[in-house]
Amino acid sequence: MKRKISNAFVFLALGLSFSGCGFEPLYVERSQDQGWYYNGKFDTSITDEMSGIKVEPIPDRIGQLLRNELIDRFTPKGEPKKPVYRLVINNINKSVVEQAMRNDITASRERVEYKINYYLYEVATGKQLVKGDSLVYLSYDIMDNPYSTTFSQKKIEKDAAQILANDISLRMGAYFHSTITKRGNPNEF
Repeated sequence: MKRKISNAFVFLALGLSFSGCGFEPLYVERSQDQGWYYNGKFDTSITDEMSGIKVEPIPDRIGQLLRNELIDRFTPKGEPKKPVYRLVINNINKSVVEQAMRNDITASRERVEYKINYYLYEVATGKQLVKGDSLVYLSYDIMDNPYSTTFSQKKIEKDAAQILANDISLRMGAYFHSTITKRGNPNEF
Protein backbone atom coordinates (compact mmCIF):
# COMPACT_ATOMS: atom_id res chain seq x y z
CA MET A 1 0.00 0.00 0.00
CA LYS A 2 2.83 2.38 0.86
CA ARG A 3 4.44 1.70 -2.51
CA LYS A 4 1.24 2.67 -4.38
CA ILE A 5 0.98 5.89 -2.38
CA SER A 6 4.63 6.77 -3.02
CA ASN A 7 4.20 6.08 -6.75
CA ALA A 8 1.19 8.41 -6.78
CA PHE A 9 3.29 11.15 -5.19
CA VAL A 10 6.05 10.64 -7.78
CA PHE A 11 3.58 11.02 -10.66
CA LEU A 12 1.99 14.04 -9.01
CA ALA A 13 5.41 15.65 -8.53
CA LEU A 14 6.33 14.97 -12.18
CA GLY A 15 3.04 16.46 -13.34
CA LEU A 16 3.57 19.58 -11.28
CA SER A 17 7.17 19.96 -12.46
CA PHE A 18 6.09 19.79 -16.12
CA SER A 19 3.35 22.34 -15.57
CA GLY A 20 5.88 24.95 -14.42
CA CYS A 21 8.66 24.26 -16.93
CA GLY A 22 7.05 25.92 -19.95
CA PHE A 23 6.25 22.65 -21.74
CA GLU A 24 3.82 23.26 -24.59
CA PRO A 25 2.20 20.68 -26.88
CA LEU A 26 3.59 20.92 -30.42
CA TYR A 27 0.42 20.36 -32.45
CA VAL A 28 -2.05 22.25 -30.26
CA GLU A 29 -2.14 26.01 -29.86
CA ARG A 30 -3.88 28.05 -27.22
CA SER A 31 -7.09 29.63 -28.35
CA GLN A 32 -6.40 32.56 -26.02
CA ASP A 33 -3.49 33.82 -23.93
CA GLN A 34 -5.01 32.89 -20.60
CA GLY A 35 -6.46 29.54 -19.81
CA TRP A 36 -5.59 25.94 -20.21
CA TYR A 37 -4.93 24.16 -23.51
CA TYR A 38 -7.36 21.34 -22.91
CA ASN A 39 -10.52 23.29 -22.20
CA GLY A 40 -12.34 21.50 -25.01
CA LYS A 41 -11.35 24.04 -27.68
CA PHE A 42 -8.38 23.04 -29.81
CA ASP A 43 -6.72 25.21 -32.40
CA THR A 44 -5.83 22.79 -35.19
CA SER A 45 -4.02 25.31 -37.37
CA ILE A 46 -0.74 23.35 -37.28
CA THR A 47 -2.33 20.07 -38.35
CA ASP A 48 -4.33 21.98 -40.98
CA GLU A 49 -1.10 23.42 -42.40
CA MET A 50 0.58 20.02 -42.35
CA SER A 51 -2.37 18.44 -44.17
CA GLY A 52 -1.55 20.72 -47.13
CA ILE A 53 1.80 18.99 -47.73
CA LYS A 54 2.17 16.83 -50.82
CA VAL A 55 4.96 14.29 -50.47
CA GLU A 56 6.66 13.83 -53.82
CA PRO A 57 7.50 10.26 -54.97
CA ILE A 58 10.80 8.92 -53.61
CA PRO A 59 12.84 6.28 -55.47
CA ASP A 60 13.72 2.80 -54.16
CA ARG A 61 11.98 0.60 -51.62
CA ILE A 62 13.10 2.66 -48.61
CA GLY A 63 11.75 5.74 -50.38
CA GLN A 64 8.38 4.09 -50.94
CA LEU A 65 8.18 3.09 -47.26
CA LEU A 66 9.23 6.57 -46.15
CA ARG A 67 6.70 8.28 -48.42
CA ASN A 68 3.87 6.10 -47.12
CA GLU A 69 4.85 6.85 -43.51
CA LEU A 70 4.94 10.60 -44.22
CA ILE A 71 1.55 10.53 -45.95
CA ASP A 72 0.10 8.74 -42.93
CA ARG A 73 1.46 11.44 -40.63
CA PHE A 74 0.66 14.54 -42.70
CA THR A 75 -2.57 13.61 -44.45
CA PRO A 76 -4.22 10.58 -42.83
CA LYS A 77 -7.48 11.34 -44.69
CA GLY A 78 -5.79 11.25 -48.10
CA GLU A 79 -3.46 13.40 -50.14
CA PRO A 80 -4.49 17.04 -50.58
CA LYS A 81 -6.41 17.90 -53.75
CA LYS A 82 -4.79 21.35 -53.91
CA PRO A 83 -1.50 21.12 -52.03
CA VAL A 84 -0.05 24.25 -50.49
CA TYR A 85 3.41 22.74 -49.89
CA ARG A 86 5.64 20.18 -51.58
CA LEU A 87 8.02 17.96 -49.64
CA VAL A 88 10.91 16.71 -51.76
CA ILE A 89 13.24 14.04 -50.42
CA ASN A 90 16.35 13.09 -52.30
CA ASN A 91 19.84 11.74 -51.77
CA ILE A 92 18.92 8.68 -49.75
CA ASN A 93 22.35 7.41 -48.84
CA LYS A 94 22.63 3.95 -47.36
CA SER A 95 25.90 2.71 -45.94
CA VAL A 96 26.53 -0.67 -44.35
CA VAL A 97 29.38 -1.40 -41.96
CA GLU A 98 30.25 -4.95 -40.97
CA GLN A 99 30.78 -5.51 -37.28
CA ALA A 100 31.56 -8.33 -34.84
CA MET A 101 33.89 -10.41 -36.98
CA ARG A 102 33.94 -14.19 -36.52
CA ASN A 103 37.05 -16.37 -36.55
CA ASP A 104 36.59 -17.00 -40.29
CA ILE A 105 36.62 -13.21 -40.91
CA THR A 106 32.92 -12.95 -41.72
CA ALA A 107 30.69 -10.44 -39.99
CA SER A 108 28.04 -11.56 -37.53
CA ARG A 109 26.43 -8.13 -37.36
CA GLU A 110 25.89 -5.17 -39.69
CA ARG A 111 25.21 -1.54 -38.89
CA VAL A 112 23.13 0.32 -41.46
CA GLU A 113 23.06 4.09 -41.78
CA TYR A 114 20.43 5.97 -43.78
CA LYS A 115 20.93 9.65 -44.46
CA ILE A 116 18.44 11.77 -46.38
CA ASN A 117 18.02 15.38 -47.45
CA TYR A 118 14.59 16.99 -47.55
CA TYR A 119 13.17 20.29 -48.75
CA LEU A 120 9.79 21.92 -48.17
CA TYR A 121 8.60 24.27 -50.91
CA GLU A 122 5.61 26.55 -51.13
CA VAL A 123 3.64 25.53 -54.22
CA ALA A 124 2.35 29.02 -55.14
CA THR A 125 5.74 30.75 -55.14
CA GLY A 126 8.20 27.87 -55.41
CA LYS A 127 10.03 29.34 -52.42
CA GLN A 128 12.07 26.93 -50.31
CA LEU A 129 10.81 27.12 -46.73
CA VAL A 130 12.69 24.32 -44.97
CA LYS A 131 15.88 22.49 -45.77
CA GLY A 132 17.21 19.72 -43.60
CA ASP A 133 18.72 16.30 -43.31
CA SER A 134 17.93 13.31 -41.18
CA LEU A 135 20.08 10.40 -40.13
CA VAL A 136 19.32 7.03 -38.58
CA TYR A 137 21.59 4.19 -37.44
CA LEU A 138 20.22 0.66 -37.08
CA SER A 139 21.81 -2.77 -36.86
CA TYR A 140 20.92 -6.42 -37.20
CA ASP A 141 22.50 -9.83 -36.70
CA ILE A 142 23.61 -11.95 -39.62
CA MET A 143 22.19 -15.40 -38.94
CA ASP A 144 23.12 -18.81 -40.29
CA ASN A 145 19.65 -19.01 -41.81
CA PRO A 146 19.51 -16.68 -44.85
CA TYR A 147 15.75 -16.18 -44.45
CA SER A 148 16.27 -14.77 -40.95
CA THR A 149 18.90 -12.37 -42.23
CA THR A 150 16.68 -11.24 -45.11
CA PHE A 151 13.79 -10.73 -42.70
CA SER A 152 16.05 -8.63 -40.45
CA GLN A 153 17.15 -6.51 -43.42
CA LYS A 154 13.52 -5.84 -44.41
CA LYS A 155 12.64 -4.94 -40.83
CA ILE A 156 15.57 -2.50 -40.70
CA GLU A 157 14.22 -0.73 -43.81
CA LYS A 158 10.74 -0.44 -42.30
CA ASP A 159 12.09 0.77 -38.94
CA ALA A 160 14.34 3.31 -40.66
CA ALA A 161 11.38 4.67 -42.66
CA GLN A 162 9.34 5.08 -39.48
CA ILE A 163 12.15 6.83 -37.59
CA LEU A 164 12.94 9.16 -40.49
CA ALA A 165 9.23 9.97 -40.97
CA ASN A 166 8.88 10.76 -37.27
CA ASP A 167 11.88 13.07 -37.42
CA ILE A 168 10.69 14.90 -40.54
CA SER A 169 7.11 15.27 -39.30
CA LEU A 170 8.31 16.66 -35.96
CA ARG A 171 10.52 19.16 -37.75
CA MET A 172 7.67 20.20 -40.04
CA GLY A 173 5.42 20.57 -37.01
CA ALA A 174 8.04 22.72 -35.29
CA TYR A 175 8.38 24.87 -38.42
CA PHE A 176 4.62 25.45 -38.69
CA HIS A 177 4.39 26.03 -34.93
CA SER A 178 6.99 28.79 -35.17
CA THR A 179 5.46 30.42 -38.26
CA ILE A 180 1.92 30.33 -36.90
CA THR A 181 3.13 31.69 -33.56
CA LYS A 182 4.93 34.54 -35.36
CA ARG A 183 1.82 35.35 -37.39
CA GLY A 184 -0.40 35.27 -34.30
CA ASN A 185 1.93 37.24 -32.02
CA PRO A 186 4.70 39.18 -33.76
CA ASN A 187 6.39 39.93 -30.40
CA GLU A 188 7.15 36.25 -29.76
CA PHE A 189 10.47 34.75 -30.84
